[in-house]
Amino acid sequence: MKVLLGQTLVEGLKPKPKPYEVRDVRLNGLLLRVEAGGTKTYFCEFARGRRIKLGRADAIGASDARDNARRILAEVYRGEDPIENRKPKPQPLTWGSFLDEHYAGWTKANHKSHATTMKRLRVSFRKFLNLPMMKITPLEVEQWRNARYASGTKPATTNRDLQALRASLNRAVDWEMIPHNPITRVKKAKVDDCSKVRFLFDEEEDRLRTALNIREARICGDRYNANKWRRERGYMELPDLKALAFADYLKPMVLISMNTGLRRGELFDLMWSDVDLKLGIITIVGATTKSSKTRHIPTNREVHETLSAWRKQCDRDAKRVFESEAGKRFDNITTSWERLLVAAEIVNFRWHDLRHHFASQLVMAGVDLNTVRELLGHSDIKMTLRYAHLAPAHKHKAVSMLDGRRAAVLGTRIHGEGTQIIQISE
Repeated sequence: MKVLLGQTLVEGLKPKPKPYEVRDVRLNGLLLRVEAGGTKTYFCEFARGRRIKLGRADAIGASDARDNARRILAEVYRGEDPIENRKPKPQPLTWGSFLDEHYAGWTKANHKSHATTMKRLRVSFRKFLNLPMMKITPLEVEQWRNARYASGTKPATTNRDLQALRASLNRAVDWEMIPHNPITRVKKAKVDDCSKVRFLFDEEEDRLRTALNIREARICGDRYNANKWRRERGYMELPDLKALAFADYLKPMVLISMNTGLRRGELFDLMWSDVDLKLGIITIVGATTKSSKTRHIPTNREVHETLSAWRKQCDRDAKRVFESEAGKRFDNITTSWERLLVAAEIVNFRWHDLRHHFASQLVMAGVDLNTVRELLGHSDIKMTLRYAHLAPAHKHKAVSMLDGRRAAVLGTRIHGEGTQIIQISE
């Protein structure tokens, strides 16, 4: 049945034993279905057997139903599918969700410093966490960088942060979660890659060694006094530290680091099974290195003597070279290290600078940079080039060649002038 669907007509329609439909004579596709129970519902039928519910007649009026039906039919005329248009669209994955659901697990499985990486991303780029990944535009990044500079952050730090962000988005591209990296064209800030390397001058190294010895003597003295107190009261005495080569862990740690260039984490993870005192080789296994590559470091006399003496006073069942009092892996020696530096009157020197000190001493002794690179475990020679300025011999030799060239040129000129004078005298 076709009628002009108006509000008065719709309200006057009565239910029948079976449901029936009333179609609008003016707008082809608009219809009203009347159920046997009296419920009246507007529909828009835009193709055979395909219709969209517009709403119940007690909720929307006839004019609203007609307007809605016109919009649906207009979509059909434009070649669109009204049903697909009304399906809930999947929300684009935010960068924060990507980190939590995908990237965090991948970094944990593939990066040793995964916790540091994830903290850097979430803290440094907090404002990007709720953005879809393709909404992280170059403009957004530049505004972030300007804000970082304004807060006093150094360009080198922003470069590291930016590289971490770029790496996460590259991974999303590899996993086909986004079509391309939206910040590919964002360039790193220019920084001086050959920054000054901090190492110990001879007098500083002397003070450091002296401070270590004084610290050893103090600890031994404290133990002696403690045992005297215990002996006087009939208590069991503690082991006499004077009978041992070292009072505790710090001195051997410092000596080994100064002579091997081990990173602090590599030192903490070093196992006795990786130390060959007979061959004089320390093996740093790839599982504990930054580059994930195994390297071998020869031991010099001081390291060999230190490890030999330390092994004698360690628990024979100990697996690690250095273990905490609880028999676990060291995770922090900051307090004892900083106190040592104060005693030695050394400033602006980190534990990691012991590694720089090792490399610097090698370069200044004439060791070639590639050998230094292998000992340090650098995957790229660029990292080792920071020590190149400490090897002045080859640069002096190169520059001195100019003196030889000038002398040769000057000699040629003098000889030529002499020949010309002889010809004139004839």
